[in-house]
Amino acid sequence: MRPNSAALSAYRFMWLLVMFDLPVGTKAERRAATKFRQWLLDEGYEMSQFSIYMRFCVGKEQVERRVRDIGTSVPAKGSVHVLSVTDRQFEQMAVFRGKGRGRGRSAPHQLELF
Repeated sequence: MRPNSAALSAYRFMWLLVMFDLPVGTKAERRAATKFRQWLLDEGYEMSQFSIYMRFCVGKEQVERRVRDIGTSVPAKGSVHVLSVTDRQFEQMAVFRGKGRGRGRSAPHQLELF
């Protein structure tokens, strides 16, 4: 394997999944849960399911930084789990929508700015 291709390996690219269960019994708890979900969206996460958000990351360093950022943004109550998987592992995810079965997402294409 060439040195440059190692940097672009599907095992280097990572997906970060944020799964949470936040209380919404009071107005303050609903506000905190909404604020956390909005923060995730503002940080570039996309909703996979109502309480599961995901984000593509390039390398372990970016994953570690994102995990630290999540730790500082977690509401006072509730449970938040963060899981990182390689792009190769993420591709193997089976996705069911109704009776149909699909494949996991692939890494996003390079964004070009002019």
